[in-house]
Amino acid sequence: MIPPNKFIPIAEATGLIVPIGEWVIHEACKQLRLWIEQGHTDLVMAINLSARQFFQKSLLETIQRELDETGVPSANLEFELTESMMMNNVEETIATLNKMKELGLQLSIDDFGTGYSSLSYLKKFPIHKLKIDKSFVDGLPHDSDDLAIVQAIIGISHALQLKVIAEGVETIEQYDLLRSFDCNEIQGYYFSKPLPAESVRLSHIGANVVKQIAEDLPTQI
Repeated sequence: MIPPNKFIPIAEATGLIVPIGEWVIHEACKQLRLWIEQGHTDLVMAINLSARQFFQKSLLETIQRELDETGVPSANLEFELTESMMMNNVEETIATLNKMKELGLQLSIDDFGTGYSSLSYLKKFPIHKLKIDKSFVDGLPHDSDDLAIVQAIIGISHALQLKVIAEGVETIEQYDLLRSFDCNEIQGYYFSKPLPAESVRLSHIGANVVKQIAEDLPTQI
């Protein structure tokens, strides 16, 4: 087994991340179609996009083709982009995000707080959600700095009419604290570790576990 932090940088450097990314989108849509047919119509599948993949001119065509072939509603798909990636070419990023939003797709900023975007740019991005990076969640509930940062991110998100997701939640104490802060969505090992699709029991777990599975699809290669 080769973990993502080993093969993804190589895939990025060689350009292989583009066909891998297309495969991930295809597999995610195909699996989501099956779950929707089983009655889970409100399920949202989150898919990470790499920088190289995001700036491919064929990205929108790829997404539209998969939507057409699988019949998955666009509102059931969420694409996650890292904060630093979005700052590489702000104008092009905003233009592409607007086109994705026009397709009805959900958009989120992953690992928020670890990049270098400013609030002036944040309000320009047509996004729906912010994801609090795991590094800030790890210290909860005892680290006062992490506590202040998490509260601030949730407050900013809600003020901007954005949903906020905490990732990397592993304990009941973290879960209870984030709920008390009105964090909209919570995901992490507290619910489940990544699972192959056939092991997922949607009647027993929340949709955010499926979100985690979609993020870890490349680990199944």
